[in-house]
Amino acid sequence: MISLQASDFELFGLPVAFALDRSQLDLQWKSLQREAHPDRFASEGAAAQRIAMQWSVRINEAYNRLKDPLKRAAYLCELNGAAVNAENNTSMPPAFLMQQMEWREALDDCKELKDAGAKIEALEKLLEEVDASHVQVLSQAATLMDVDQNYTAAVGQVRALMFIEKFAHEVQHGLDATT
Repeated sequence: MISLQASDFELFGLPVAFALDRSQLDLQWKSLQREAHPDRFASEGAAAQRIAMQWSVRINEAYNRLKDPLKRAAYLCELNGAAVNAENNTSMPPAFLMQQMEWREALDDCKELKDAGAKIEALEKLLEEVDASHVQVLSQAATLMDVDQNYTAAVGQVRALMFIEKFAHEVQHGLDATT
């Protein structure tokens, strides 16, 4: 039996890599959940059910971390000795900082539009741009981790992804409030 302290990848029997087969992850999750479900241990007493519950929680935590590309990237960096430390380290390349400022200004400009149709169009355009950046940065992070195995450099991409995802939610919220 695998230890509760095993890595998420070990737990799911997956290679330690950013790229993963989501269908394989989902199948493994269902299989592990069936094996560890506390109801299977009802006849074995409370202690066995508590252990099964611990396993079930551990499996779900690992699944949630691996299925989310941002969480998986941060986890991989940390597994390889390159902690993201987003709350303590907010340094970003100047070009990315300029991009953030431009997006913020564009969002502010969208908020000032009085015509709902124009506002929706501007917000959708901004969201498309942010989504394209998300795809690009995610691809760069994947290359840094899976090809170059440069987790220190990947940390910068992970921090950029954190900002991009948060900002995309803000833009989406603006769209939702307008429609």
